[in-house]
Amino acid sequence: MERAVALAGAVDARVGASVVGQESLRRSLLVALTTGGHLLVESVPGLAKTLAASTLAHAVGARFSRIQCTPDLLPSDIIGTQVYDPRDHTFSTQLGPVHANVVLLDEVNRASAKTQSALLEAMGEGHTSIAGQTHALPRPFLVLATQNPLDEEGTYLLPQAQLDRFMLKEVLDYPSHAEEVAVLDRVESGALSGGAHGDGGDPAHRAPAIDLAAVTELQRLVTRVHVEPSVKDYVVRLVTATRSTATLLDGALAEAVETGASPRASIAFFSVARAVALLAGRDHVRPDDVVALAHQVLRHRLVLTFDAQADRVRPEDVVDAVLAAVPAP
Repeated sequence: MERAVALAGAVDARVGASVVGQESLRRSLLVALTTGGHLLVESVPGLAKTLAASTLAHAVGARFSRIQCTPDLLPSDIIGTQVYDPRDHTFSTQLGPVHANVVLLDEVNRASAKTQSALLEAMGEGHTSIAGQTHALPRPFLVLATQNPLDEEGTYLLPQAQLDRFMLKEVLDYPSHAEEVAVLDRVESGALSGGAHGDGGDPAHRAPAIDLAAVTELQRLVTRVHVEPSVKDYVVRLVTATRSTATLLDGALAEAVETGASPRASIAFFSVARAVALLAGRDHVRPDDVVALAHQVLRHRLVLTFDAQADRVRPEDVVDAVLAAVPAP
């Protein structure tokens, strides 16, 4: 446990040295990294999403790739393609940018459905298919996808099947006044003038905090965290409660959910709770570890009715009501 806390703390410190505030995002990044899940981030531009992803990759010595999603982006632009060599009349496979350890899909909702299906295979299966041959993605593999909730022109709604592939969804807000002043202080001091990683030109900041072998060790340690049967039962009761809100909740929230969370949400809760416990230095899961990231686990898995959306009911309101209605062990 001490080893796990030390490794995670080193990564978090490196990310925190470049990203001001955004503690929730940093925690979600660590949880996704240690569980091997994927993270969807929704926010307006300029809230350090790219910086956080690139710094995380640099902190663990991983290969980083950034893909700017646009409507004309083709699957071959992401997964790769076969290139013809006229000199010897042969084809060679050129792997695309998704073949990296940490992949940032910027504005993923601008990609077409055909391209999103290729992303779905990479995220769900851990490999890509090029000319009938499969190519395994590197390990560890983490997708950080972003979407802008303000500019909807030229965007496509992410299918529910793809949303369900994301273990967590983080919604970022503007930094506080003090945090924004701290950003200016870092710019003035040159701490954010060193490029994407924000190393400020200091060679001491260029070396990774840990290596990929340590990340693999963290992922192995997560699987050793003990979960009591009562906590497993609590996880399943929370998820199944989202499918029966009409009988469990009162008022407008009772009829707010059209489709509840799938069993993949139970798996996500199980993995995330283990990671939260491990990062806290414990070898067992407590009920509050399950609740810690409940919004991030469920908010993108709940399909609200049209009336609920018209009444500005948020998925987080439903999650809070479910947490209050389901007793913890």
